[in-house]
Amino acid sequence: MAINLEMPRKLRAVIEKGHQGAAEMLRPISRKYDLSEHAYPVELDTLATLFEGISAAKTISFAGADGVGGGDVDGKTNINGANMSALVNALEVSWGDVALLLSIPYQGLGNAAISSVATKEQLDRLGKVWASMAITEPSFGSDSAAVTTTAVLDGDEYVINGEKIYVTAGSRASHIVVWASVDKSLGRAAIKSFIVPREHPGVTVERLEHKLGIKASDTAAIRFENARIPKENLLGDPEVKVDKGFGGVMETFDNTRPIVAAMAVGVARAALEELRVILTEAGIEISYDKPAHAQSAAAAEFLRMEAEWESGYLLTVRSAWQADNKIPNSKEASMGKAKAARVGSDITLKAVEMAGTVGYSEQSLLEKWARDSKILDIFEGTQQIQQLVVARRLLGLSSSELK
Repeated sequence: MAINLEMPRKLRAVIEKGHQGAAEMLRPISRKYDLSEHAYPVELDTLATLFEGISAAKTISFAGADGVGGGDVDGKTNINGANMSALVNALEVSWGDVALLLSIPYQGLGNAAISSVATKEQLDRLGKVWASMAITEPSFGSDSAAVTTTAVLDGDEYVINGEKIYVTAGSRASHIVVWASVDKSLGRAAIKSFIVPREHPGVTVERLEHKLGIKASDTAAIRFENARIPKENLLGDPEVKVDKGFGGVMETFDNTRPIVAAMAVGVARAALEELRVILTEAGIEISYDKPAHAQSAAAAEFLRMEAEWESGYLLTVRSAWQADNKIPNSKEASMGKAKAARVGSDITLKAVEMAGTVGYSEQSLLEKWARDSKILDIFEGTQQIQQLVVARRLLGLSSSELK
């Protein structure tokens, strides 16, 4: 049976809109905000309004509160829905600037987390929010099960205490999705996510981080000190299901990891396109009619990079398609994230190398893309974490059996 890899017409419209916004609104200000870390890109308010208007028409989904999550398949055998739409949009906008994508109001990873686990009543009650996602703590990075932040039920309120670091959009978003344990004695099964207003008693933005890349995106350290929130702000099911373990919380990543993988695919494609222009201007011919070994070393390397990019792209698209069609995609989401993120980092660095002085200087955006891409191989689970997830799924082993 033949496999049709052509994007359907509905998704081509998403791609065109995303690419247009990236080319006309993000690329022109990309260097400006890379050199002005922590300055808010006011131009993004216009882009956010554009995205909101398109989303309201119910024709295109972005990575907002309704941008990911399983849709109603309605008996159809092939669905390209909100997950795929959010993915291709993230890919195109990241082609423009991934740091600016992470800064667009109401399009945060916290919003994706809300749409993954919140109930319909909670979504209706929350309404329009811009949410960051707070997982990492000073004592751990990718091991999300090591959460030490606590949420203790006191009457009709949860009292949250703890510290979160490297919170993307942490000082700009209106709300924070906080991962905390409701009962340390019950282990990882007791880790739940809570929605907390950023400007709330007991919530303090301690500092903004200075970073290697994605400088246009603010990254905050946030302290929670006896922050009291209504018990209804626990997202999803409040019951601790020890038999289910940590799976319920980790399902969030099945929707968000493909989005991060798409960011890496977008940045890598930008680097490949720029590198091709530079090589062509240098008189290097890249042919698809001749084998790689019969071409120059630079052309052969470029062809290899394109093939790697294609594999990361296809894995990423597959994981979003599975989510839309209610097919369990935990393994594939991690496969796509692992491949695309590593390919993104490798391609952007190799592009800097092959472009020589042009790539290493600020004459082009190649060096910026190389700096930006590294975070995509780290947050939402490092390369090693993704490989562990894939291995556990393939071997049928639990996290305690394969560490």
